Amino acid sequence: MATATAAARVKSNKKSQWNLVWIRFRKNKLAMLGLIVLCALMLLCLSAPLYIDYSKVITQSIIDAFQSPSLEHLFGTDQFGRDLFARIIYGGRISLFAGLLTTAIAFVMGIALGGSAGYFGGVTDTIIMRFCDVLMSVPGVLLSMTIVAALGQGLFKMLIALSVAQIPRQARTVRAAVMTLRGQEFIEAARCCGTGNVRILLKHILPNILGPLVISVMQSLGGTILSIASLGFLGIGIAPPTPEWGTIISENQSSLMYYPHLGIIPGLFIVVAVLSLNFIGDGLRDALDPKQKN
Repeated sequence: MATATAAARVKSNKKSQWNLVWIRFRKNKLAMLGLIVLCALMLLCLSAPLYIDYSKVITQSIIDAFQSPSLEHLFGTDQFGRDLFARIIYGGRISLFAGLLTTAIAFVMGIALGGSAGYFGGVTDTIIMRFCDVLMSVPGVLLSMTIVAALGQGLFKMLIALSVAQIPRQARTVRAAVMTLRGQEFIEAARCCGTGNVRILLKHILPNILGPLVISVMQSLGGTILSIASLGFLGIGIAPPTPEWGTIISENQSSLMYYPHLGIIPGLFIVVAVLSLNFIGDGLRDALDPKQKN
């Protein structure tokens, strides 16, 4: 009975802590604005098949090329007569959710590598960190371009390239956080009780470093979306005619002088998405910072 009561008390404390974080987060108006805008944008892209036929994304009609925004075509048409609104909405599904998936992969691998390096130390730490140093010696976008050039175009290959470029930074963040906790008394107590290393990492260390990791992930997510757009603009990301925000701008760059909306509108979607993520990251940083507690 006492054990069950203690477990319930711990669970209640954790819940109240996250409630306190949410209360602090809600006080940040820019963070809430970013969250609302990002959720609306993701919902708009996810529900695209309900109100836009995918044929509008890929069907070419040269006679309808370069139409101005109208009720029939909200954002006008591109040089091939394709509906720009449809291409941007469907392109957002790749730009946003590929960014989320890439960051999630890098996050999981960063926890595995950084957690092992920080907890075990010694030879394990040296090998993993030197590997990360090699990858970090090359700029992230350049490393992604090199991997995509070697593997070829495609969504899956782009995800691999961007994930590999992010893993070293995530691993270093996790390693630094783990090293600050591995010598704490509650970790030593867990070892004395015979708790295994994997359980210590997952049950005792990871929950205590989750705050800084979430902040790091949110702040890197905006950069990932920019990297996806950059690869698409350079022509080594998603292969046409599949829409993606950077690819849309690249396809219409020769016509931007006469039809600037073909670049401004998808560019605005990139800016809004990245700004929203940055606002959310700043809000989470303030909400999870212990110095902000009353």
